[in-house]
Amino acid sequence: MIRRYPDDPVGSFPEPPRTITDREGRAVHIRRGDATDRTALIEMYSRFDSADRAQGIPPSRETAIERWLNNILADECRNVVASHDGDVVGHATLVPDEQEGYELAIFVLSEYQGAGIGTALVETLLGFAQSDGIEQVWLTVERWNDPAIALYRKVGFETSNSERFELEMGIRLAGDS
Repeated sequence: MIRRYPDDPVGSFPEPPRTITDREGRAVHIRRGDATDRTALIEMYSRFDSADRAQGIPPSRETAIERWLNNILADECRNVVASHDGDVVGHATLVPDEQEGYELAIFVLSEYQGAGIGTALVETLLGFAQSDGIEQVWLTVERWNDPAIALYRKVGFETSNSERFELEMGIRLAGDS
């Protein structure tokens, strides 16, 4: 399948690390993530509310979470994590596809949703991607997930395929390459 991306690149995004104050007044630190975050991510995903799982991810069983993390914490992927008071409360990842793009996925614990952390995670991940010369990012989102769709549109994603059960959205980054 050939993915479609917008013709024009978006502007630049902030790179990690950065600290934001969310809408609840909490200081949230966002930084690059890697395999050293594995234990903290397993803990976060073990606490994930089943209502917040979409398209089968994150997995619900710890062994499945561990296998899934093996894939998304690989060297060719890009990850950022958000932490508050020493606990990981959000995670966003870019996973390369078989073409020239990267698929984006983002997860924020339910008690931290709606506070701007998801937007900051996506923007920071896209800034990380730009600094690495990544030019095309895509995602799929369930049609009824209005908050997520609004977030993606806010940062510059455009709908590229709406013929399926899910929307596919893409963004062209103004990388440094």
